[in-house]
Amino acid sequence: MVARALCLWLLALPAAAAGTIAIDVGHNLDAPGVTSAHGRPEFEFNRDLARDIEAELQSRGRTTQLINADGTMNSLPARPRAAAGAALFVAVHHDSMQARLLSTWTYEGAEYKYGDRFEGFSLFVSRENAGWKKGLACASAIGAALIKAGFKPSLYHADPKVGENRAFADKRNGVHYFDRLAVLRNANMPALLFEAGVIVNREEEKRMADPDVRKRIAAAVSDGIERCMP
Repeated sequence: MVARALCLWLLALPAAAAGTIAIDVGHNLDAPGVTSAHGRPEFEFNRDLARDIEAELQSRGRTTQLINADGTMNSLPARPRAAAGAALFVAVHHDSMQARLLSTWTYEGAEYKYGDRFEGFSLFVSRENAGWKKGLACASAIGAALIKAGFKPSLYHADPKVGENRAFADKRNGVHYFDRLAVLRNANMPALLFEAGVIVNREEEKRMADPDVRKRIAAAVSDGIERCMP
């Protein structure tokens, strides 16, 4: 019954207008993702940045669709289905690192995990996504725009020891393959996942929480999208 209800709800959703950029807020209230070095859930970082990207794209006259802004969408396959008809699907996340690389510290009387070894952004595409070549072109364009704006790719995800051995799709611009990632491979439009920064890194977390930094990231992401989808 639950599955049937979800299907009916998805069918009732209006199709996105042609040229729409769908922006998915990663994680949700029930499973909020990684906890930052200062104790803030990843979902909140994702939501804030996704809203800034949406606002920047809209200021440029682009049509957008914000998915999961209220944090109640628990199904990963449901997210790209909710974006049916969009030209591009962008999942917004913030990064962590392997648990064995983290240490414990105390902040305001509570213990949190942190790791200051890595920083920077990462982008992912799935070759099981029907539009993966266009998704890769957009991921590369976004990565190039971020680098031009002064941000650095993390690159460590490709390392078999400290990363997850995610092969590079475009090393220069920080793009990796993540073929089995459900939110990408279930999309029927070009799709990519954007890890904006490593929020278990204590200094990078502060940057990711800075509204001015978020706006710079949003502008760079929008520059990349406009280059790959003029």
